[in-house]
Amino acid sequence: MFIIRKADTADCQLINKLAWQVFPETYKDILTPAQIDYMMDWMYSPENIRKQMEEEGHVYLLAYEECEAAGYVSVQPEGEDLFHLQKIYVLPYFQKAHCGSFLFREAIKYIKEVHPAPCRMELNVNRHNPALGFYQHMGMTKVREGDFPIGNGYYMNDYIMGMEI
Repeated sequence: MFIIRKADTADCQLINKLAWQVFPETYKDILTPAQIDYMMDWMYSPENIRKQMEEEGHVYLLAYEECEAAGYVSVQPEGEDLFHLQKIYVLPYFQKAHCGSFLFREAIKYIKEVHPAPCRMELNVNRHNPALGFYQHMGMTKVREGDFPIGNGYYMNDYIMGMEI
């Protein structure tokens, strides 16, 4: 049984620690080690997590089983009726325990709390990430794809998936 807690800036180190346990493993067969290192700094340095929270409107939700952090999701408003699910990662130990679907549902619940009117949630997923099937199972559909420059000559080669909520 998982519980959810909204993160604050005091949790930046914890999110960074969780990211180091999940992100490199998730992308080891998709991205080069150099790109993984670049993206870890770009997305997950404690300073950049703090900036996401304080300046970019990201809301992180942390999942716990008992006292142990199991994963996180972050959501960012992107317009009047659009939210972007920026990140959703679960520690390997909890990946078969339905923590991902718990976090996904909690993200939708959070969006509905802050935006009761109908809206849309989108996310980017690497075209080679096995999580694509998870998002389709959760009700999302591919709406477009693109190669998005992220700096240092690197690109995110993603599908954009969406759903009405």
